[in-house]
Amino acid sequence: MEKLNLDLNVVEEVLLDFIRDEIRKAGFTKVVLGLSGGIDSALVAALAAKALGPENVLGIMMPYKSSSKESVLDAESVARATGIRTKMIEITPMVDAYFALEPEISNMRMGNKMARERMTILYDYSAKENSLVLGTSNKTEVLLGYSTQFGDSASAINPIGDLYKTHVWRLSEQMNLPKEVIEKKPSADLWEGQSDENELGFSYYLADRIMHRLIDERYTRDELLEEGFDQEVVDKIIRRIKINQYKRKLPLIAKISRRTIGREFRYPRDWGI
Repeated sequence: MEKLNLDLNVVEEVLLDFIRDEIRKAGFTKVVLGLSGGIDSALVAALAAKALGPENVLGIMMPYKSSSKESVLDAESVARATGIRTKMIEITPMVDAYFALEPEISNMRMGNKMARERMTILYDYSAKENSLVLGTSNKTEVLLGYSTQFGDSASAINPIGDLYKTHVWRLSEQMNLPKEVIEKKPSADLWEGQSDENELGFSYYLADRIMHRLIDERYTRDELLEEGFDQEVVDKIIRRIKINQYKRKLPLIAKISRRTIGREFRYPRDWGI
């Protein structure tokens, strides 16, 4: 795809070094991540296994009763391919206990609750394992806000947050991840038949082409339209990027002192880490 080409060998080495350096700098040797059976978590698992050794990576599978059986099978396939340790935790009992109190709950709220339930489990196991939580959200999802705040968007570090979905697919092919995982239709698997691209209203490939121009190449809306991109899709993507900015920031702290956390006081700069 034009303008989205990367040297995947270099990218892989950069990400492996990033994982090693950030994990060890924080004083840890192990990581934990949610293993959904999707391509993003599969790639992060493969990178972590190669960077830290598979024995230092725990992938937790957390299906709900409506999750597809294929998701669990694909997650197990990724575990076999990477050699990482796994744990299965069924979230149905804990989630349904809450849903029983909210009989009018919508699909969106159900999805958000499940995403946050899964993240509480990951953080509990990070404490149990003395490890850090790895994020699995790619750049396309982060920009579009296609994630749950403090749910699947939460993590200690995120190795693939600067890779568009297009890059995730390509790097996964290079790292020889299972073909069925690479080729499956992207889905959060929140309910039967759910599809990321159907919900978004456009394909990841198209979104990546547009956002690469908007974000990386600094194209204007008019320049995108001059290239022939559909106006409705362009406007929808620009709007999603704008309205989801709050998801890409730490909680905003009201400024009172001379040196406010996250503004004038930034830990790496101030303390030389």
